[in-house]
Amino acid sequence: MSTIAFRHADVDGFRVFYREAGRAGAPKLLLLHGFPSASHMFRDLIPLLAGRFHIVAPDLPGFGQSDMPARERFTYSFENIATVIGRFTEVIGFDRFAVYVFDYGAPTGFRLALEHPERIAAIISQNGNAYEEGLSDGWNPIRAYWQDASPEHRDALRAMLTYETTVWQYTHGVTDTASISPDGYTLDAHYLERPGAGEIQLDLFRDYRNNVALYPAFQEYFRTHRPPFLAVWGEHDPFFLPAGAHAFKRDIPEAVVRFFDTGHFALETHAAEIAEAIADFLIRR
Repeated sequence: MSTIAFRHADVDGFRVFYREAGRAGAPKLLLLHGFPSASHMFRDLIPLLAGRFHIVAPDLPGFGQSDMPARERFTYSFENIATVIGRFTEVIGFDRFAVYVFDYGAPTGFRLALEHPERIAAIISQNGNAYEEGLSDGWNPIRAYWQDASPEHRDALRAMLTYETTVWQYTHGVTDTASISPDGYTLDAHYLERPGAGEIQLDLFRDYRNNVALYPAFQEYFRTHRPPFLAVWGEHDPFFLPAGAHAFKRDIPEAVVRFFDTGHFALETHAAEIAEAIADFLIRR
């Protein structure tokens, strides 16, 4: 089994934590996590793929073990997060790579593809959305905040930052909740409880509207560049609907779309199946 190394990269003064496994020289695979997690969400996936790929999984800025500067010193937007992660790939020498995107990792990774399409060898989207029809009614409170950034609408979203809501994100749509390890959501809750972390997440809820505004640009990228594309989707996700997975085939007819009987954090229940799908997909291409 390949050893996982835990490292930090200096990205123009920004300290980015990342997990690395696999052989240098093997096909490169970048793993981008989502809210409210960090690279530990890939703890089961990485060992299953490290024998075939050179894998790097960073913590996004403000998440996990990466720097979380005060909001006065760093504007928490998806554009800025993508800028840091884009530079991170340059610092560690990831010049061409497949990218696995999940949740917040999707608008981050798709921005990387827009900026440097020549660097993207393939895309795996695990509940990483790029279509309006993929957004469920669960987004309605956040949409209200997009329309009116009042303190009332901001405060209404604080319920999404609680321990109970984090556990719910992991267990909703899962047939056997006893199969969900507490490790992931407990660590997520710890990171959310750090001083200032909640306000950062509320800023990102507000900024997510700019991801939706970029959906047409993402879709144009898909149509123009037709990257090899695999969607592996937890079909009971309360936030990102199966329609969002099917929609990729509208712009990339060759895209492969697979559904799994689970929820948002599909790797918690189906890491082995998803690893097999990824390995088969990437090796054939």
